[in-house]
Amino acid sequence: MNNSTPTDFVSQLCPNCGLCCNGVLFADVELRKDDNASQLAGLGLSLKKKGRRQAFTQPCACFDGKLCRIYSERPRYCQAFECGLLKKVQAGELEVETALKSIAEARRRVGKVAKILRRLGQHDEQLALIKRHVQVMSEAVDLSGPKAAVAWRGELMLAVEDLMRLLQRDFLK
Repeated sequence: MNNSTPTDFVSQLCPNCGLCCNGVLFADVELRKDDNASQLAGLGLSLKKKGRRQAFTQPCACFDGKLCRIYSERPRYCQAFECGLLKKVQAGELEVETALKSIAEARRRVGKVAKILRRLGQHDEQLALIKRHVQVMSEAVDLSGPKAAVAWRGELMLAVEDLMRLLQRDFLK
């Protein structure tokens, strides 16, 4: 039995993860009606129009790689979001150590995808991972070109599928 509080779990898991802020789980985050867009922009969020709402792109400009710089003033969606791992740990269904292993595996898979994207010429790490993937996969394939480029695209598809399976199972439920 774990005697940790929900805040303890956040402090144990989130600084080791960051997938909800670094452009892996989300490409952008819409503001809610009760968010103060001008205040959030003043705190450093890069806001854009998304339909009739304001949104900010991922990776989040206020994420320092481990923690949110505006945690106490973060948007409502961010305040409400809890990943599947955190929920399971809080419910006592999963041990912290097991959750940390899943986080490490997800980060390893993200690294593999990012490495393949770089090999394929996509170096813009200010774009969400899925947008980087879509950009590469939407480029025309030169079948008369180097076979390695075609092979790397295949590797990218497999690596993204592998990552998405893990994210769906552990983080997005």
